[in-house]
Amino acid sequence: MLTTAFAPGSPNWLDLTSPDAPASVAFYSTVFGWAFEPAGPESGGYGFFQQDGRTVAALGPGGEAARPGWTVYFCTADADRTTEVVEAAGGKVRLAPFTVFTDGRAAGYTDPTGAAFAVWEPRDTPGLDVVDEPGTFCWAECFSVDAEAAKAFYRAVFSWQEQDVPLGDVMYTVLTPAGGGTEDAHGGIVQLGPEHTAAGTTSHWLPYIEVPNVDAAVALAGQLGATVRTAPTDVHGVGRLAQLTDPHGAAFAVITSSVEGG
Repeated sequence: MLTTAFAPGSPNWLDLTSPDAPASVAFYSTVFGWAFEPAGPESGGYGFFQQDGRTVAALGPGGEAARPGWTVYFCTADADRTTEVVEAAGGKVRLAPFTVFTDGRAAGYTDPTGAAFAVWEPRDTPGLDVVDEPGTFCWAECFSVDAEAAKAFYRAVFSWQEQDVPLGDVMYTVLTPAGGGTEDAHGGIVQLGPEHTAAGTTSHWLPYIEVPNVDAAVALAGQLGATVRTAPTDVHGVGRLAQLTDPHGAAFAVITSSVEGG
């Protein structure tokens, strides 16, 4: 489960790139009950999704060339050093490390299989204020065209611990920060099937948002223009989940976790 302890290698930030920030604010505010707080005139339009005054995600306007999507950030103690490791392991640097006021430093990458992700080096802002509660970020999943290559890459970059678990017809790799226990698992890696790649699906990270009722969230999102990628499904010991794309094409997932799954 995600926590705000933010061990190195654990998810500590989540933001959305949108071509129409007001429309995205309206969509996610309705689906999840979030409020939006602009970061200020010097932020370039960046701002924060909040729940009860606590930051649960963020949003930034995308330029004409920017692809709409959610970006998962992982905690690092040194963004410059992580950048060196990413390049040595075969990843690409999309955004070189840069300082964000006194809050911290960030950098963006693409793994060797094509999935985009980022890191956040905390200073005044450790990360999100709340996770793993209804209406908040609770899991990060990497769908990869080459799961074995992805695992090798992230193992080199973050030293994640891995546990392979059969999930139907596929093998699912559960990820845990180095030195953590099973209760500290924060995400997974799964191989994209040929039916997905044939349909044009590329490697990507998918954030999960905890919701009280998956079916209700999916129905509401659909009314607001979202597309259902995977209909609500029960996964034993995990919960009921579904995958969607928002009206601009950004992929995300919703889950109502079972008691066993946390």
